[in-house]
Amino acid sequence: MPDTTPPVPPTPPIPLSALLAREDLALRQIAGPPAAGVPIHSAHTSEMSDPYPYILGGELLLTAGVHIPEAAGSGTYFDAYVSRVVEAGGAALGFGLAPVHDTVPRALVAACETYGLPLLEVPPQTTFSGVARAVWQLMAQARLAELRRVTEAQQSLAAAAARPDPVPSVLHRLAQRVGGRAVLYGPEGAEIAAAGRTPDEAALAALTDLVHVLTTRSSTTTATDTVEGTHLAVYALGTGQGFVLGVASPRRDPGDHTIASVAAVLLSLLTGEHQSGTGAARSSALVRLLLGTPPEEVAPLLGATDHWLIVHAAPQAGGAPDPVAASTLSTALGSPLVDTAGDVVRVLLPAGHTPTAPPGWTLGVSAPAGPAALAEADTQASRALSRARATRAPVVHHNPRPTLTDLVPPAEAASHARALLAPLTPPLPETLRTWLSLHGSWDRTAVALSVHRNTVRQRIARCAALLGADLDDPDVRMELWFALRQA
Repeated sequence: MPDTTPPVPPTPPIPLSALLAREDLALRQIAGPPAAGVPIHSAHTSEMSDPYPYILGGELLLTAGVHIPEAAGSGTYFDAYVSRVVEAGGAALGFGLAPVHDTVPRALVAACETYGLPLLEVPPQTTFSGVARAVWQLMAQARLAELRRVTEAQQSLAAAAARPDPVPSVLHRLAQRVGGRAVLYGPEGAEIAAAGRTPDEAALAALTDLVHVLTTRSSTTTATDTVEGTHLAVYALGTGQGFVLGVASPRRDPGDHTIASVAAVLLSLLTGEHQSGTGAARSSALVRLLLGTPPEEVAPLLGATDHWLIVHAAPQAGGAPDPVAASTLSTALGSPLVDTAGDVVRVLLPAGHTPTAPPGWTLGVSAPAGPAALAEADTQASRALSRARATRAPVVHHNPRPTLTDLVPPAEAASHARALLAPLTPPLPETLRTWLSLHGSWDRTAVALSVHRNTVRQRIARCAALLGADLDDPDVRMELWFALRQA
């Protein structure tokens, strides 16, 4: 059935009974249903004989009866007037005594009883502006109380998510907060876990139908319905795996949607990748590495690839990236394997990816490497990042083509490097390597090493003195570069 309830403004309503309880207003209800069940969204004054075009819905309509004709009591004027107020969605009618009328017309009282519209008598000493101000004051108090309730619920749900049994705990807290039932449905629509009071069979069946609607319409993330006084709502969890949160409650307070949305976010995290088989495999890989298992045996747990790229990333603005920035970067690059170390973020990507630098980041990318060569790839990425910083390029890739080092046995190359570079002490080898890689540029080397250009000049001069070599000689530079690549 279509919902024929008139729309109301998006404001926290107050019960009419709260307005009647204000002693300073001295309002008195003289007709209509009990005030406790009547929500008021605003107060509006009108002396129109047909206020229908000016009512949004949910108002306490205030009138002094200026529009009432003299012969209204003997005709159908009041029936027509009250029926139009009700049709427009007016919540209640306030009739002011004096200066036009000394008493509320009996025909108006009878019409309000007939149409079920609460009728209030407003005494002469109470102004309509005073009534309107009281409505807004009570609404502000209601808003504050609702915000406090939502905040407390958020804290309670977050604490539940940290328990050893997080999913049942979150559902239990949510059910308590909404006074109903909370259910987690799996990808096939089956109930995985639930908490709270079980509604009747009709409501449960309707909740299951809503879940089906949500899972079959990819563009829909929430759905609601009401069945025999039970309010139903379902939320698609943001894991992309088909999990759905269902909520059934006997009422729907303004903050309930916010509270349920917080629970949905927490459950999305709890049912996401870290709780899936992939997440469990990565946790297992970490444990095995810590216990001494060789990397080549652990690597298959990380994904369906045997070669990886290592990316070193640094914020262009400088400084150490925070965990949120690192997480955002890993999402942009498409990998959850991320580590923050000092002012650099390291990300492990399956080989075959072509990393591009998100705005505000500078990247250095290694050559593809197997598990046994990841340490070397990490060094490649670090050096590529230094070059990217110095040249102000957004991305620099390590050049994996064969070099002269492939012609010399590794042991002999390493022995030659140790002998040639023995006179140099830290940080001279790294300064020399960076300076050579940047073609002897003082300024770019200073940028790459985050030191002053004069410091670079002093260190290079020291290297030349200790090595007894002419660093302007291309042959000397080539031999030193070969040695530094092996060091």
